[in-house]
Amino acid sequence: MKAVVCQSWGLPDTLTVQELPDPQAGPGQVVIDVKAAGVNFPDVLIIQGKYQFKPELPFVPGSEVAGVVRSVADDVTTFKPGDQVIAFTPTGGFGQQLVASAQALAPMPPGMDFETAAAITLTYGTSHHAVVDRAALKAGETMLVLGAAGGVGLAAIEIGKALGARVIACASTDEKLEVCKAHGADVLINYSTEDMREAIKAATGGRGPDVIYDPVGGEYAEPAFRSIAWRGRYLVVGFANGDIPKLPLNLTLLKGASLVGVFWGEFVKREPKANLAGMRQLMGWLQEGKIKPHISGRYKLDETAQALNDMAARKITGKVVILP
Repeated sequence: MKAVVCQSWGLPDTLTVQELPDPQAGPGQVVIDVKAAGVNFPDVLIIQGKYQFKPELPFVPGSEVAGVVRSVADDVTTFKPGDQVIAFTPTGGFGQQLVASAQALAPMPPGMDFETAAAITLTYGTSHHAVVDRAALKAGETMLVLGAAGGVGLAAIEIGKALGARVIACASTDEKLEVCKAHGADVLINYSTEDMREAIKAATGGRGPDVIYDPVGGEYAEPAFRSIAWRGRYLVVGFANGDIPKLPLNLTLLKGASLVGVFWGEFVKREPKANLAGMRQLMGWLQEGKIKPHISGRYKLDETAQALNDMAARKITGKVVILP
């Protein structure tokens, strides 16, 4: 099989496409023919050795796939060859085949296409855990989403609207904000051309948002937090900007506000039943049309480095997928 290989820590252009032996299923494992693999910002960090999880070199990056079961170990009874499945694994996604634990698989819902199936696990799982579980966003509340046109940002917008909240989307271009509007955002703020604090003040009547969803970090974190409502919840989702902000902790005191960490990968390991319940709710919303992954680009296997470069340069709206 062909797969993208990371042989040393570095930028996307250091990745190579290689011919590797076909994987074999060990105890409790399943081999999948990968039909689509989701690309996520953590993939950009993992290949540089800059993520919370650091695999041993060499490895095949990519964690989010949809495909067809090729073979199963003798002790696996939950899946069989020919089943269409979604898998979330630490590594191995950017290849024609993937071996994974059967426990890391879920059946694809009837009628779902492979691209959608490969685009829903990490972004929607992260945003559901953040917005529903960690922030406990309620109907009638207001949520501000930074980096709103990215994969997790658009997912947060849709989940906020599914819960009955008012959603303010912040992004760096008017084109990105139009995508946010199409996915349900009520108010649009271009933080490249507008004074973000003044725009938030105007959009909330001076009250501030109840929840702030921040996958970006960097220079926008402090002005956003200074705008938060009394008893607001600030979701620390990630640092796509590259800089980890240092917030004055007196702001939490003045606003009676909470800084809330969001680490979906650890949540999945520690609270699998709660994660499964969240995924079931997401699948229900998907069938009802309340959420719909926005897939803005499709790349071949040998274009994986370009996909990751585009992700790193924040040229992507929503999700992109690799089609091996």
